[in-house]
Amino acid sequence: MPSTPSSPPDTAPNSSAPDPASRSAVCAIHQPNLLPRMATLAKIAAADTWIVLDTVQAARRDWQHRTRLADLNDPERRQWLSIETRRPAGRATLIRDTAATDPAKAARRLGEMLAAAYRTSPHWATVDQIRRRTLDALTASAALTDIATASTAAMLDAIGWHGTIIRASTLTAGTERTDRLIDLCAAVGARTYLCGTGGLRYVDPDRFAQADIDLVPFPAANADAGPVWRGARQITGLWALAAHGPDTVARALANLATVRGLRPPIAL
Repeated sequence: MPSTPSSPPDTAPNSSAPDPASRSAVCAIHQPNLLPRMATLAKIAAADTWIVLDTVQAARRDWQHRTRLADLNDPERRQWLSIETRRPAGRATLIRDTAATDPAKAARRLGEMLAAAYRTSPHWATVDQIRRRTLDALTASAALTDIATASTAAMLDAIGWHGTIIRASTLTAGTERTDRLIDLCAAVGARTYLCGTGGLRYVDPDRFAQADIDLVPFPAANADAGPVWRGARQITGLWALAAHGPDTVARALANLATVRGLRPPIAL
């Protein structure tokens, strides 16, 4: 699959007079996750634009700075891979202001753990490319947003996604939850917002309707949808790439999006 640029642009795309039928009309808004789970990857891959939500508070026990690795041959055997971070303002620190405490140490640990977990995979070349790009990000920057976004972008490239990544911190948006989401969608010309099951608990559908933005629920696939989806909410999507390969994962993601009535920008 051809690799496509996935680096966050410095400025927002031109959002004037958006075309409702445009492929750029579907947006996912999600916090940066380190080597994300399939459930997260699926929502992002189904959208044409991923807005990296780096303008909310960093959580100590979330997926922003850590992921759970699964054994290649026994995905029920799992271990945490974490990047130690510092939050200058304590609990009030935003994700964009959170940084790795010791990037060099984090890079060594991440590199070693990923190699130990997946180097015997027949798809190691794909996994190693993702590993190396994440390590490059750790070498270049201590910023958590840079590191986590780079790891996700590398995974998206591996499955042939050719959408756009842009950071919320480069856009203007309100602070109330629903206002923020609507403003961010409008800033990139999105007419459809993909909402995870957790987000549906706090957004106001009526205000999305008033803004002429479709609010589309996007639940993750269950394990019974196929072996690729095993542990989709608990383990990194790297396991699926290592165990089944990028082509199989790409088809699974594209099929899920199609079932949801979407046209994912995935080059199969």
